[in-house]
Amino acid sequence: MKVIRLHQQETQLIKRARQNDRKAQQMLYAQHSPKMLSVCRYYIANIHDAEEVMLSGFYKVFTQLKTYKNEGSFEGWIRRIMIRESISFLRKKNPLVTVDEIENYIETIDCEMDIHAGVEQIQKAIDALPQGYRIVFNLYEIEGYKHQEIAEMLSISINTSKSQLFKAKKQLQSQLRSKKNNANEIA
Repeated sequence: MKVIRLHQQETQLIKRARQNDRKAQQMLYAQHSPKMLSVCRYYIANIHDAEEVMLSGFYKVFTQLKTYKNEGSFEGWIRRIMIRESISFLRKKNPLVTVDEIENYIETIDCEMDIHAGVEQIQKAIDALPQGYRIVFNLYEIEGYKHQEIAEMLSISINTSKSQLFKAKKQLQSQLRSKKNNANEIA
């Protein structure tokens, strides 16, 4: 089976990389860097900053490789490091600003994005979100974290996390609608 062979190869690469085998580290980097750059890019709009954060993240990956217990996905383990590095970078650059908590928060909102909007247009709309909205949106919608986990990660309350997500979705919906309306007016 090809999948088993690939997993065994990755396990061997990890084992060699733990022993500071530079070639194994380079192979792991080549295998995972495109996806990890995308992860960093979700949080950091500037591609050059995202690349720097990814490189810093891979430095941590290789220096902390001994802590990886071969439980769960190696890619998932790297991904969590990249997310933490991205959030740390954003905190250093600008302190995380969140909107005050909403007392009577509505648990869900039907904010379906226009399926016809292109990926690039959606990414630009996400990039335009305020930092707090963008981080919570990415952690919840893209990474699949729960509000409790997000609250702990960002040192905010669960209600603030929910509020940020609610407002991010509302703003994205508004941005995408206005872009669609502008495109219809031009056509």
